Formats: sequence, structure tokens, C-alpha cells
Amino acid sequence: MQCGVTGFGAYLDRPYTDVWDKREKIHEILAENNLKPDETLFIGDMEHDIATARHGGVHSCAVLTGYNTLAQLRAAKPDLIVEHLSELRAIMEQNNLHLKPVAADGSRPPLSTVGGLIYNARGEVLMVRTHKWSNKWGIPGGKIKWGETSGAALKREILEETNLKVKDIRFVLVQDCIHSKEFYRDAHFVLLNYTCRATGKPDVKLNHEAQEFKWLKPAAAMKLKLNKPTKVLLEAVMKPKKAVGKGSAKRK
Repeated sequence: MQCGVTGFGAYLDRPYTDVWDKREKIHEILAENNLKPDETLFIGDMEHDIATARHGGVHSCAVLTGYNTLAQLRAAKPDLIVEHLSELRAIMEQNNLHLKPVAADGSRPPLSTVGGLIYNARGEVLMVRTHKWSNKWGIPGGKIKWGETSGAALKREILEETNLKVKDIRFVLVQDCIHSKEFYRDAHFVLLNYTCRATGKPDVKLNHEAQEFKWLKPAAAMKLKLNKPTKVLLEAVMKPKKAVGKGSAKRK
């Protein structure tokens, strides 16, 4: 019935239902379908799924779509963690259908990204919460595409993630984000951080990358459970600016 509703039936060879403990079923599934453990990948969104894969001697992939947090999934030690299945597909295609660990030999360059602290007419900033950053609060943003300016990338990413158009883009700072434990996978980012303003009446519509949003004054936003790069950006924006005094000279 679920296959009929979702249209997934064409992708499933054999569904298994009423399985209370997957660890007790995994070996039976492998035998019935003539699957080789070293060529089999078990995908799930719970710690129990990762334990099941380990019990069956197969590869494991955790997906950030369930109730378990990133920290819980990491503790289960899967072979790979992805945000969604299309990311898994891309990784598998890049690796000729092999599940490879991320190369750490310097062969891959850092990823250049943009992020924007968006203001509305009331002087509030938009905070978004995402499971990609351990369910912490942050700002919209993403990777710069080939041939794209950083400003164009910022506008595109904000529109895709929040449905907002922005103006008055101002550069604030650049941050290195290397092997962050807050991010769902190991990565090396160069973060270009900006401030900007939403145009018109802001109508936020989040895409799949974030789960919640809030408009808050910067001081109130600082009280949220923020990811580190967002906290650094907010601190830089809120830092009092030094007043420039006017000097005078007396003629003798």
C-alpha cells in the first residue's frame, strides 16, 4: 500500500515487513537474495540500522532524515553519513559504485562557500536550524559554482534555501572551517560571510536543508545554540565600531 502511494514500488525487489529486530533478519535477507556482504550497503536513519549492518558484515550508510541526531548516528560509527539519498548516489557514481573514505592526502581542494546574515526592516536577522550542523542554528548559504561570483552565489543560495531576495550585500569576514565536528561530514570550507537585507515583505519558505527559522534581534540570536562560524560572524557584526574623532589645531 505504501509503495502504491509513494511510487517506490518500481525500485523495490522484495519488501520485508513486521521485522522487530533487523539484526535477526539481516543474514536471512543476504542468503535469500544471494548478496555478498562486501558488495552490500545497508542504508538507514537510526542507530539500530548501523548496528544491523555491522551484525550482517555489510557496509553502512546513515541518512539525516530520521529521529536520531547527528551525534547519535556518529556514535554508531557508520561507514558514511549523507544528508539525503541523492548525495549518496553522487558519491557512489564518483567512486565507480565503491564506498570510499574521503581522501585526506590533499588531492581535493577546499570548498569555497558563501553565507549571509539577512536583516529585515525591523533590524532582525534570520536564523535557520539545520541537521547538517548538528541541529544548531546558523545562516543560509552554500557552495560557489564554477564561473559564479560570490555575490551571485549568495543571492542564489539564499533564494533556494529561504525564498528571499536580498540587496545591500556587504562583505564582513572570511573564516576557515576545517574538520568541524559540528558539520555532518568531514570537510574543509573557506567561508565568505556577508550581511544583506531582505527585499519587500519577507516570506520565508525553507527548502529541505533547514527545519526551522526565526527572526531575532542580533543580541537574542546570540543566545541560541549556534554553530561556531555563525557565532563568530554575529560577534563581528555586533562589535562596537570605533568612533573617528575630529582633531583641531591652534595657531600660535
